[in-house]
Amino acid sequence: MSASSNNMGRAYEYAWINVLYKKLAAIRKISIINNSSLVANKSAWDTMNSNLQELFMVSANSAIDTILELEPIMSENDGKELLLEFQRDNAGIKGDVRDIVIKHNSIKWEIGLSIKHNHDAIKHSRLSHKSDFGNEWFGIPCSSQYWSSVKPIFDRLIIDKNNNRKWSELVDKETMVYKPLLTAFMDEVKSAYKFNTSIPQKMVEYLIGTHDYYKIVSYDKKYITFIHTFNMNDTLNKPSANKISAISVPVVKLPTELVAIKFKSGSNNSIEMYLNNGWQLSFRIHNASTKVEPSLKFDIQFIGMPVSILTIECKWN
Repeated sequence: MSASSNNMGRAYEYAWINVLYKKLAAIRKISIINNSSLVANKSAWDTMNSNLQELFMVSANSAIDTILELEPIMSENDGKELLLEFQRDNAGIKGDVRDIVIKHNSIKWEIGLSIKHNHDAIKHSRLSHKSDFGNEWFGIPCSSQYWSSVKPIFDRLIIDKNNNRKWSELVDKETMVYKPLLTAFMDEVKSAYKFNTSIPQKMVEYLIGTHDYYKIVSYDKKYITFIHTFNMNDTLNKPSANKISAISVPVVKLPTELVAIKFKSGSNNSIEMYLNNGWQLSFRIHNASTKVEPSLKFDIQFIGMPVSILTIECKWN
């Protein structure tokens, strides 16, 4: 992600915490926790021009009433304080992808929002000569067979890097780099699955996180904000003392089976993974820099999700 995109994402998060605070402060006691992420997001907000700031506020305001409808506890005036907190950046490493956490300590209740601006990316993971994706993704170190398969590929890339070559100069990169790397990746996933059937669940948890949350995605050019419900642990959508939400959020079943993993038809740099319970993923590998380096990035997208993940469209007025 470029510095500009990163700043816009932080600024959009800042717009959301302000919209939440303004809306709820008129109803109940509420505070924003001061931490380093709040300072960083406020700094990003201050770099935006007034037109962008207004756009971010319009986007957030278009969806705030739906979030409050989904979560009646947020707007219940029970005399207790609600807390708004930005997650610290290292939370995602530990499986928590939420950007804003809303807490009610008196009743041990919390929900989270994952906030995206103009993209619906999952994670930008890498394959490299050092990174052990098996250990990082599902807690099983990659086998010696995997490292033997990828070593010649990365050795070549290290030589190309030392010679200051550019990716554009590697005319055979799809057949000599992308395809064999993805083949080794698929073989390792299938091999790990034979010995540990929890691999499908752990992979999806690595990609979407282990905590429940609402994923909010703003698409500025479409004048629309989407809300996606990720309710894996049945902690979302709880009633307050005097209200049940008009919208029912189903519990999401994680996958338990790897049905198939294969190259996308006609492609040397993309594979598709089919899991049970409605989960389908696309993995496209690409170089993330101009000059050659022994590291390639995954662009991972959902091509299919369970019907129990609701998608709510909030159009801007």
